[in-house]
Amino acid sequence: MSKKNNAQSSFEETPIDTGFLILTYKNDASEAQNVVKEIHSDYIQFHFCVKGTGKFSFNQGNYILDIHEENSLLLYNPQRQLPIDLTLEPNSWMVSILISIKEFHGLFSTEAGYITFLSEENRDKKYYKDGLISPSMAIVLNQLINFNLNASIKGLYYRAKAYELLSLYFNRSEEADVEQCPFLVDEANVIKIREAKDIIISRMAEPPTLQELAEEIGLNIKKLKEGFKQIYGDSVFSFLFDYKMEFARKLLESGDNNVNEVGLKVGYSTSSHFIAAFKKKYGTTPKKYVMSLN
Repeated sequence: MSKKNNAQSSFEETPIDTGFLILTYKNDASEAQNVVKEIHSDYIQFHFCVKGTGKFSFNQGNYILDIHEENSLLLYNPQRQLPIDLTLEPNSWMVSILISIKEFHGLFSTEAGYITFLSEENRDKKYYKDGLISPSMAIVLNQLINFNLNASIKGLYYRAKAYELLSLYFNRSEEADVEQCPFLVDEANVIKIREAKDIIISRMAEPPTLQELAEEIGLNIKKLKEGFKQIYGDSVFSFLFDYKMEFARKLLESGDNNVNEVGLKVGYSTSSHFIAAFKKKYGTTPKKYVMSLN
């Protein structure tokens, strides 16, 4: 397993089998991060943007593909190499599955008829498809990126989750009612958790209490807390704190607001509380941060 980490970003490469690997990227830093990896032309690439945004660059930057939160990208071109040259924006997470066409065909040999790029007439053609990440897939992706079990079972766990993710990706039944998580009985609950995230972001200056939030989305507090942690890898208010600080940082960078105004916009009635929160997150005061930009 290849691993590259610093305090606020990480890149891990986990082999699943011959010609089959998973890449996980977490960029919680304040600057964009770049990941480059050579990929053989007989590999199919599945990219899933769990959070934030990313940008794939091809042909020395002459061709750019953007990928946004809750979206996926499938790439396959047997005619030429498609090396990964990914720029991951701040506060962004990505999971990629890379699998050789031979290994992939073995998984679907009896079902190859409905997978377009496996058909005889398309075998030598390039293939590109973007799509949305379903709530079921989002759960698996967050389990991969927030892996916190014993390191000795990581390979086994990732293998199981990779197969589960591919199964969900190619699942033809849009109405499939499959329980993917012990805390979230159905996908309707996952949608409610996402609604909760949208609510706290839209009202970050005066967010509702957990009880109010739970009532508004129609879940009890236990399911809200456990479900939010499962999908976003953090508690509701820890997630909101990180979002507010990132929002504040961008406002400061724009230069359109002073420190007091930025603090008020993200919900701090006194500048001292905002300064303390900003320093806790970034290790420096808002004023020193602005001065460092000049």
